[in-house]
Amino acid sequence: MTAPRPRSPQPKQLDAGIFQAEISSFALRLAAEGKAAKTIRTYTEAVQWFAAAGLPGQTGWEQVDSQDIQQWMAWLLSRYSNAYASNQYRALQQFFKWLAAEDELPDPMVGLQPPRVTEKLVPVFTGEELTRLEHACAGRSFAQRRDTAIIAVFRATGTRLAELAGLRYDPGDPRRSDVDLWQREITVRGKGGKDRIVKIGHQAARSLDRYIRARSRHGQAWRPQLWLGVGNREPLTAAGIYQMITRRGQQCGVDAYPHRFRHHFSHTWLDRGGPEGDLMELNGWASPQMLRRYGASARSARARRTYDRIMTDT
Repeated sequence: MTAPRPRSPQPKQLDAGIFQAEISSFALRLAAEGKAAKTIRTYTEAVQWFAAAGLPGQTGWEQVDSQDIQQWMAWLLSRYSNAYASNQYRALQQFFKWLAAEDELPDPMVGLQPPRVTEKLVPVFTGEELTRLEHACAGRSFAQRRDTAIIAVFRATGTRLAELAGLRYDPGDPRRSDVDLWQREITVRGKGGKDRIVKIGHQAARSLDRYIRARSRHGQAWRPQLWLGVGNREPLTAAGIYQMITRRGQQCGVDAYPHRFRHHFSHTWLDRGGPEGDLMELNGWASPQMLRRYGASARSARARRTYDRIMTDT
């Protein structure tokens, strides 16, 4: 394989040509295993990209060897972050593992290692930054009530962006509503379609209640989505919520994005001595690996406080 020369970012090549049949079968296998649609798309696009851009002139998967993989990874690392290249590597790894079992072909990734990823501490919000975000949304308009509620729920739960965007609301049928203000509970659908219940505090419940009252007077209150658009616009999607958060952050000079709230929630929970197992349940984590990643900033903060306690006047 001859890897493409680095250049300015361009749209991915996803026309896998003769390699597509196996990729489609791989996608079908992932769907049969109950993988989320986003996961299936991420995995299949990684394989399509590799086949379209990284295997010029080759006519079958049996011709792919470890050198092809290594050269593709080197090319990715020359243009993208280590974390992104690592994600692409793991998608390819799952595909070739499946292909080796399905068609009894050698697995070209046996013995290879993914790109090393150096974890970076994601900065948690300061109290001042959270106050500025609240002030940026302050007001009685529909958009202000909605945006205040979204930020309050993010802050109180650390829920994933897609989970928050997918919330439903039906005031007349609790079975079709994900919000229970009396219990201060929200049902979210996590990865793999797994439901879980998260709690919110009293302040978040008040913000959500104010929004729901404004929502009841909205012209599209009949829609099942909790987060409605302004005027005649469609309900907010995950992309729309992301744009709103970054826009509100820009208004008040805060680097705000949805995933930062997840880190902030996890940091706050652990920093205040919350049990790790309960955090895994609330965040929908099946592996302790995510706990270690999201708990890094809390460990650092605890270590610095311990230093001040132990090393005072040394």
